[in-house]
Amino acid sequence: MATQRNYHDQVIVDNNLKLRELLKSLPAFCGEFFRGIEPTTSSRTRIAYGYDLSVFFNYLKSNNPKLKNVNIHDITLDVLDKVTATDIEEYLDYLKFYIDSDGKEHTNKECGIKRKLGCLRTLYKFFYKKEKISTNPASIVDMPKIHEKEIVRLDADEVGNLLDEVETGDKLTDNQKYFHEKTKIRDVAILTLMLGTGIRVSECVGIDIGDVDFKNSGIKIRRKGGNETVVYFGREVEEALLDYIEERKHIIAVTGHENALFLSLQKKRMSVRSVENLVKKYSSLITNLKKITPHKLRSTYGTSLYKETGDIYLVADVLGHKDVNTTRKHYAAIEDERRRKARNAVKLRKD
Repeated sequence: MATQRNYHDQVIVDNNLKLRELLKSLPAFCGEFFRGIEPTTSSRTRIAYGYDLSVFFNYLKSNNPKLKNVNIHDITLDVLDKVTATDIEEYLDYLKFYIDSDGKEHTNKECGIKRKLGCLRTLYKFFYKKEKISTNPASIVDMPKIHEKEIVRLDADEVGNLLDEVETGDKLTDNQKYFHEKTKIRDVAILTLMLGTGIRVSECVGIDIGDVDFKNSGIKIRRKGGNETVVYFGREVEEALLDYIEERKHIIAVTGHENALFLSLQKKRMSVRSVENLVKKYSSLITNLKKITPHKLRSTYGTSLYKETGDIYLVADVLGHKDVNTTRKHYAAIEDERRRKARNAVKLRKD
């Protein structure tokens, strides 16, 4: 009988299988690279590296006449020593816009280019450290400067309006209202949970029924990197979860999804994409000016928590940030509000 894995363990298995398929179309030496970085990287990171290296070696094959008739899987490790820093800079420029072999257009902005250069740096560092190549041109190519974007979040009144819309569905189309009647209680629970705890969408869909502890008002979740922790919820989240769990008791899930807390209409564990679409659907009813995603709900929670506590380290801990500088983005709006208040703090003339 097949072993029933939890969501996060299944994701790791699926990613490992995807990577095995990717390796068939990458140079053979990449297998050694991925085995070497396995202990220090997540399966999601390795999959991203796999796709990035596929783009890089396809670029080399297309732009180097000596590789034109060579199958990518047969490219040897010594090719890395023939690549110069200038070659890598030209590759990064190519990434801004290119068309793949299937005729599909691709673009990369600063973050995408930075990630792909980071992948090359890791590859070169690995083989350079093992003394299997004699050069490391990727290390001397400058990382692109990332221009910080304004953190988008919901205002307090928008949070209330969003939850009201999820409960009533007044602004939905007739077709949407039909399905809304079937999913309303679940949707309220998901949105309330995310707004009330700041958990990531992957953490939300990975929750099993047994992970919820109403006695201690906590939910066991798996963070990025695989660490388990407990997030605590307040009264509003508790009420929304209790309503949904009562409904969930009467739903018979598809085999293999029996433990999942949040189920789709197909009675399977909800996917990250389905929650993203859910957030997009409801948020579009309350604001046309902001593009709201599950991560924006997380930013909303981070800002609200900092406003109430003033403790940036507590916010970092609750959100599961390893670096407190990541957390600082969540209270940028608070600092801006303080600066606005300061405009009238200094009097130039007495009244």
